[in-house]
Amino acid sequence: MSSKTKIVVLHRKEVALAAVFLAAALGILLLLLAMFGPWKKSGADGDAALAQDAAYIPGVYTSSIELNSNTFDVQVTVDQNKITDISLVNLSESTTAMYPLMEPALEDLASQIYSSQSFDNITYSDDNKYTSMLLLDAIETAAEKARR
Repeated sequence: MSSKTKIVVLHRKEVALAAVFLAAALGILLLLLAMFGPWKKSGADGDAALAQDAAYIPGVYTSSIELNSNTFDVQVTVDQNKITDISLVNLSESTTAMYPLMEPALEDLASQIYSSQSFDNITYSDDNKYTSMLLLDAIETAAEKARR
């Protein structure tokens, strides 16, 4: 059995250059995996998941509504993960008398938002369509202030 010994000569420059290229290739590969990996959600499903997973800054947030020179606020209370309360504040008796559907419309919207924790697919009757749209816009504005 004869074994032939082979001698390999490596130059320090070549080894260092190979290590730099290897590190750069590994960095690019990690960057591509981070950007386009299978856990990255994109499109409509990803946007819905991101909206659902979005955290709030706990607190009480308001949005103002003005109707015929009467101003009142929609108050949204959130904890770290969800909307916990939606109410009307600074609502005068004259505004309540002029817009009797305001409070029932808010209760209907609030119950839907509590159960889904989303502003998508909110339904309202044709009887109080514009009132509900006005309130929903104010609720979304106040909740947007709470988003991280």
